[in-house]
Amino acid sequence: MESILTQLTQQETWEAYLAYRLLKCRFTWHEFDEADSYVEREEYLPLAQKIVQGEGLSIPQKRIINKMGTGKKRVVYSFAPDEMMILKLITFKLYDYDMFFAPNCYAFRRGIKASDAFFHIKRALGGRKMWAYKLDIHDYFNSISIDILLPMLSEMMADDTLLFRFFENMLTDSRVVYNGETIYEHHGVMAGTPTSPFLANVYLREVDRYFHDAHVIYARYSDDIIMFAPDFKTLEAYKNKMMEFLNQYRLEINPNKERIYTPDEAFEFLGFKCNGHDIDISEAAKKKMKGKIKRATKSLMRWSIKKNLEPEKAMKGLINHFNRVFFENGDTEALTWSRWFFPVINNTDGLKEIDHYLQQNIRFLSTGKHSKINYKTDYTKLKLLGYKSLVNEYYNYVKSRIII
Repeated sequence: MESILTQLTQQETWEAYLAYRLLKCRFTWHEFDEADSYVEREEYLPLAQKIVQGEGLSIPQKRIINKMGTGKKRVVYSFAPDEMMILKLITFKLYDYDMFFAPNCYAFRRGIKASDAFFHIKRALGGRKMWAYKLDIHDYFNSISIDILLPMLSEMMADDTLLFRFFENMLTDSRVVYNGETIYEHHGVMAGTPTSPFLANVYLREVDRYFHDAHVIYARYSDDIIMFAPDFKTLEAYKNKMMEFLNQYRLEINPNKERIYTPDEAFEFLGFKCNGHDIDISEAAKKKMKGKIKRATKSLMRWSIKKNLEPEKAMKGLINHFNRVFFENGDTEALTWSRWFFPVINNTDGLKEIDHYLQQNIRFLSTGKHSKINYKTDYTKLKLLGYKSLVNEYYNYVKSRIII
């Protein structure tokens, strides 16, 4: 078998990669033109040849960024732009190993979406009310033990030792650049790098396979896991087995996101809330979005006062920002709210709640107060400023799917 690394030097490999991303709408036309020129001029070749010859990548940069929708921080890593491009192509080719993963693993797999995990659970439950256990692994990607991961990778990549050596060199180098200085640290598979999702799937492959072979209703999406059982005693046994695995792999649970659901409760997973056949946005997802709206509103109010701007400018700024968050934001790979929630939910109560909350905050920017006077800015005025209702856009989405 030809190594994936040697394929990095072949133009047809790059052209196949570009064609795939274009067909999946992962490019704007401008981005495609730039990438197409990059491939046509073979600008990838010098770095690809060095990698094939055994040279490693440069030292990655470490950054601490705000976690989306919260005030929390997360650590991410990145390499030089040309190296990130190479890693994206390697990730594209790593789908060749997809057959190694169990069907109940839904994260970062070609042709599989988060919605598939939810629909799988609903079909498996078949209307039955069951106990459920949900957990989240703390700082999963960056906590992965490389000593444990490498033998897993070696076994999986027995037919491509060149590729394995590349990963071994990349993952065992503990150097990172942080605030302009080179430091040494445990960085796991480095969240933020293109290959980290694949490596994270490899790490929990045995866990997924165990619960699949045991015929447990189970789904994992990255670090989010949920499983079901007909009674509490069985659920406890499943939970204990999961704890054994996590201890073995030196991983920790996020206690704030661990939850047991009784059969009569609606369960939440991946931002969705399921109550029988009813699927809505979860309470956690709504709370996170409201926090994001509140922080953006405060920021725009301070900016408006400081610059002595007309209220309409701040109102329009808030509207434009959340139109991008909810619908389209120019990033063809970003999961906007509409891309994540619309294909799954069948209840609009959560959308109505967020619509109402956003409208309140837009009106607040008109006066600086939360009072009835804000309603002088009626719904027609909001629409003229560019406001789009989540509920209306959801029904437009549903109608478009029926037409298709």
